[in-house]
Amino acid sequence: MATGHHTPVSPTGGSSGPVNSGATLLGYKDYGNGSVSPTPANGTRGDGNLQMNLPESSESLFINPLAQLSKESCGYPQYEGTALVVHESDSDDESNFDAENAGRYSNGHVSPSPFNPSEGNNDEASKVESHNTHNNTHTVTGSYDTKYAKSFRHFTREALPRLDNYRNMMSIQAAYRPTLDELHNITVHRKPTGPTSGGDSPAEGGMVKFGWVKGVFVRCLLNIWGVMLFLRVSWVTGQAGIGQTMLIILSTSVVTFITSLSMAAISTNGVVKGGGTYYMISRSLGPEFGASIGLIFAVANAVAVAMYTVGFAESLVDLLESLGTKVVDDPGNSVRIIGSVAIIILTCVVVVGMEWEATAQVGLLAILVAAMIDFVIGCFIGPLSDEEYSKGFVGISGSLFAENFQPDYRLTKEGDQNFFSVFSIFFPAATGILAGANISGDLEDPQAAIPKGTLLAIIVTTVSYLAFAALAGACVVRDATGNFTVPDWAINNSREYIDSTYRDCNLTDLDTGCKWGLMNSFQVMELVSAWGPLIYAGCFAATLSSALASLVSAPKVFQALCNDRLYPGLEFFGKGYGKNNEPVRGYVLTFFVALAFILIAELNYIAPLISNFFLAAYALVNFSTFHASLIKPVGWRPTFKYYNMWLSLVGFVLCVAVMFLISWSTALLTFAAILILYLLVIYNKPDVNWGSSTQAQRYNAALKSIHELNSIEEHVKNYRPQILCLSGLPSARPPLVDFAHLITKNLSLLVSGHIVKSNLNRRQRLALNQLAQNWFHINKVKGFFCVVDEVDFEQGARSLLQSYGVGKVSPNILLMGYKQNWQNCSRDELLHFFNTIHKSLDLHISVTVLRVEHGLDFSKKVTFDDDGNDLSSIAESNKNKLSSSDESLPRNQSLSQMSQASSGDITPSADSKVTTKSEAPKEKKSGQRKDLSALYKNIDGSSVTRDVLDRITQFQKKYKHGTIDVWWLYDDGGLTLLLPYIINTREKWATCKLRVFALANKKDELDDEQRRMAEMLAKFRIDYSDLIMIPDYNRKPQETTQRFFDNMIAPFRSEGTDQEAGTYITDTELLALKDKNNRNMRLRELLMENSRRSDLVVMTLPMPKKGIVSAPLYMAWLELLTFDMPPFLLVRGNQQSVLTFYS
Repeated sequence: MATGHHTPVSPTGGSSGPVNSGATLLGYKDYGNGSVSPTPANGTRGDGNLQMNLPESSESLFINPLAQLSKESCGYPQYEGTALVVHESDSDDESNFDAENAGRYSNGHVSPSPFNPSEGNNDEASKVESHNTHNNTHTVTGSYDTKYAKSFRHFTREALPRLDNYRNMMSIQAAYRPTLDELHNITVHRKPTGPTSGGDSPAEGGMVKFGWVKGVFVRCLLNIWGVMLFLRVSWVTGQAGIGQTMLIILSTSVVTFITSLSMAAISTNGVVKGGGTYYMISRSLGPEFGASIGLIFAVANAVAVAMYTVGFAESLVDLLESLGTKVVDDPGNSVRIIGSVAIIILTCVVVVGMEWEATAQVGLLAILVAAMIDFVIGCFIGPLSDEEYSKGFVGISGSLFAENFQPDYRLTKEGDQNFFSVFSIFFPAATGILAGANISGDLEDPQAAIPKGTLLAIIVTTVSYLAFAALAGACVVRDATGNFTVPDWAINNSREYIDSTYRDCNLTDLDTGCKWGLMNSFQVMELVSAWGPLIYAGCFAATLSSALASLVSAPKVFQALCNDRLYPGLEFFGKGYGKNNEPVRGYVLTFFVALAFILIAELNYIAPLISNFFLAAYALVNFSTFHASLIKPVGWRPTFKYYNMWLSLVGFVLCVAVMFLISWSTALLTFAAILILYLLVIYNKPDVNWGSSTQAQRYNAALKSIHELNSIEEHVKNYRPQILCLSGLPSARPPLVDFAHLITKNLSLLVSGHIVKSNLNRRQRLALNQLAQNWFHINKVKGFFCVVDEVDFEQGARSLLQSYGVGKVSPNILLMGYKQNWQNCSRDELLHFFNTIHKSLDLHISVTVLRVEHGLDFSKKVTFDDDGNDLSSIAESNKNKLSSSDESLPRNQSLSQMSQASSGDITPSADSKVTTKSEAPKEKKSGQRKDLSALYKNIDGSSVTRDVLDRITQFQKKYKHGTIDVWWLYDDGGLTLLLPYIINTREKWATCKLRVFALANKKDELDDEQRRMAEMLAKFRIDYSDLIMIPDYNRKPQETTQRFFDNMIAPFRSEGTDQEAGTYITDTELLALKDKNNRNMRLRELLMENSRRSDLVVMTLPMPKKGIVSAPLYMAWLELLTFDMPPFLLVRGNQQSVLTFYS
């Protein structure tokens, strides 16, 4: 570190203060002798003058901004007292200083930057960031005149780490980070782009956002301290006793607390947007689980609205009855009427405006707490009248506490009660833990608010419920008559008289039994309280606030689900209104759902249904955390550390167990609904990618399987043909890929290899890969696509053969199309094709060559147009400049990313349009392929003829009563026989006959050899229709066949003995291979005689012996065998058995 005063060298030379040796200060370099000289671009020492030899391209030089000063400048800046970062000079630096920036310096001042208007303002000091990266940076202390400072971005294309660079990664408008091409290739220039919003909608500035207290804690308290606190705690205590009531409360709290821990882990693992529990589950487990539970969860919240509203109506009916009035004679109908009016009013409130809710929550909570305090005070005061005493309120009593500690389950109108039935009725009290999470999109900081507010609310409410159960059991009896009439003779001892009669109840008759006490009255809290009306106020506040919260939660969750478009036809309810994007349509739908359940008017019937719905959501929240922790994707980094994967698993098991213990029929119904919704999402195949843990699990499982497969020795019974198909783009040679798919379909690996001579940048690669995958998808082919560039055919094939695949999941068969133009192409191309066969055999990879009558290559005849994406245009663009295709693709994104985003993430720019799979028309769900006549067009854009389309799809059609001929000439391990057998098992070839041709050793032993061959085929379990032995294989060919062969090789004949690198046929070669030539000519005659009218011919490929046979002679052999024949497949195995007769 150099300190002190530093003065740069003046134009006339001079001294300077000490600086760190080897460092460059804005273009100056210290040479260890105390002087600082400008550093020339060539690295030589300067002469002390301000003179720099700049390269022609300023792209690669870290330009000294002071060099841009005018010659009339008054001098150079001084440095003292301020730390400044300077970089060692590097003539290869990627910094860019264009002419526009050069004009920013005049008279020693810096003009405002078009990128940063604050630059150049002398009143505002510029900030210089200090970076210490090993030895590449040095800090100099001294005075720094900030008026000469420049923004760091003007010296380099690199971007500093900023949150905006990582925000909204799925948006089409990425942040400011340059692409790798822009950094790596000096010729690629970045287009100026306007500032992006980082994914935040402009409307968000006016949205109402809540903190953790109002947004989560208060909402959870109001929901948990709801209808159950005022109407059911006393009844639960009477049925289960104080002991088991506390067990029920604690069991409920254990389930909710574990679930909250799991929810805290999920909510702190990245930004949580609108949708609450649905958003967390869908982004953790994927759209299938998220959509199914999201819809169930939305319905559960809608039903919860009904439950809270019915609770309010019941309380109001009881209040009116105590005042001697009623709505109608039937209490049930009174509840229905009051509930219906209440839900209409609540719906109007949330539709008209919800801004008042934030402040109203605090007021409602104050009323609720006051009512609770009122109850506690009343417990300690005791009964104030004989009437209260006769209704069972006797004050706090140790003996009564002991009496009520034990359970006393009885028959009610709903049936016999037990621990789990009572538990199911109480459990909906715990559903309030999701009140804050459900409005996650309206929270300022969901990651901090949800864990803090939810966990604290659970602790507070659990303690309060335990206290209320103990107090209720200690001061109110289970049954009381309510009769406080005292005869005249006992008027002086009324309390003693009432004490002897108020518990004389008929417990067997539900209609004429006692009406008061813990077991019979739901108004115990009002009876015990010091001031009864306050309890009613608290009950109304709790029930209405809970109903409001659920009425808001259900549409919010449903809106997020609709906007994700996971279910067709629901987009209508996803539309939002106003600055808060309120789901008004969802409010109306929730109103009708809630109204339907309100008409049931029985709280005990509604509660178990809600319990199962919410337990299912809790179960998946726990499972999400367990699954993510088990799979451990790199993106799983929750900031909340107080969770445990095994505890989450226990929570999941508990939730499922409780579902069945509450009501096994309702649990089965819930799971059936989830399963149906799950399968519906799978059937619809929504085009979303949220990086779920199920995706990570697939990767882990695949990787684990590959590792396990690598350690298992290969066995012939498990042989699978894994094909590398040199097809180029699949749409260029559709019959070749279709034929390969006939062999590998649902059985093994298929790779379509594409070799490009020119250079491809990353985006061109991604585009080619996406277009190939689209072709696979439309044609229902399960395969992979791989492209290599900047190589010729032979080099590309070598690369693919040697490098593609992982472990045992690697190609073991090479499939090529026959080179139809071998007689007219360049000799280099001929050698490339021939040498590729050699290389494959060198690698012990089997070779197959397919020939069809009119050729396989349609790239120059037709184009494949998948909704406007022309594959041929991509190939044509390879001839253009490196960046030519970049204009149509967004920055820093793969094509798969472009179509994947969370709800509300897509913010396409006005001038960009990217066609993604989600925008393409959906295929019909009938299982049929698309009409290919609409996808293939002639080069001029006209429709292809039926004849051309039939040739393109010749291996997609069904062959009825066809014939497959197998010419198993030599034993190559059985591949020549196995491949046609596999094709014969396919549905479209299943009715074809399989004929086997084989060579006979001796003519006089023809029957014996045929019998031996038949026995072998039977042991191999190969079904065939005919077995034909060829006895006269060595007969001399006919004269016409000889002439055909001679005319074919004539252009390649050489008079000398030198084959000229195997591109010519010499007399020596013809003489040495005379017998081989004759056998191949004879084979042609046999083929024309026996297989001319077959639908497919499969024959053993002649072996191209190295250094013996030349490329043109070998191709002449193949031409002899395949010319003017039906589809012909030549096969050469790697001499390892692929067939076995062992079980």
